[in-house]
Amino acid sequence: MSILVDSHCHLDFPDFAADLDAIVERAAAAHVACIVSISTRVRRFDKLLEIAERFPNVYTSIGTHPHYAHEELDVTVEELVERSRHPKVVAIGEAGLDYHYDYSPRDAQEIGFRRHIAAARATGLPLVVHAREADADVGRILEEESGEGAFPAVLHCFTAGRELAFRAVDLGFYIGFTGILTFKKSEELRAIATQLPADRILIETDAPYLAPGKFRGKRNEPSYVTETARALAATRGVTFDEIARQTTENFFRLFHKVPHLQSSPQAGQGREGAAAA
Repeated sequence: MSILVDSHCHLDFPDFAADLDAIVERAAAAHVACIVSISTRVRRFDKLLEIAERFPNVYTSIGTHPHYAHEELDVTVEELVERSRHPKVVAIGEAGLDYHYDYSPRDAQEIGFRRHIAAARATGLPLVVHAREADADVGRILEEESGEGAFPAVLHCFTAGRELAFRAVDLGFYIGFTGILTFKKSEELRAIATQLPADRILIETDAPYLAPGKFRGKRNEPSYVTETARALAATRGVTFDEIARQTTENFFRLFHKVPHLQSSPQAGQGREGAAAA
């Protein structure tokens, strides 16, 4: 069976504390060969890094979620670059703009966003972009910063409009889809998903949030990325294996620091053996 990748989740969140080993084991059993657990606070990065070091097929990023931008304005580009040197750190972020909650002042969000972009540009690691109800400003900043020098990026958990999707693709970026793609009211999102170039799509869970329709209302987990893959395959009119192959190929192209896996880890191998696959 083709392997899958969960390109964005949060294994360090309290929701997973009681059964983390079982969650990673279930992902392996579902042929999810690689998991990227994304940083939301640089000042809590050490806990996240411990998890990535504990499980061979789990990787991480370094960054500050826009919700906490105002709390971590002391985080410099240089610190992000330095922390990204760890072999398990394969991306920068997540960073961006969230105008839905506005937990952090918008000017602080933009400052943080641009710093993370600078770190992505300096390292060549992909920037994980959080964009919610801020299409115009996200598009503007990405275009302005691209004019200062190229950097790789993915707009994760994409729920924005078609214009931002294609502005991002035109800049060479990727679009990540979650279980939202499976929701009944996501017709517009599925329409966008059908139109995007095949080499620019990724799948993710954003676990513990956004469980796909089959598990709606339950805690999400990396093994459920299979449901998003099925929905994306149906939406685009291709087979599950084709979506698995394409999204996994896209993942390794973008997250180039992750060692390329040729097969799925076997359930039951445990923490040390699971990574050898």
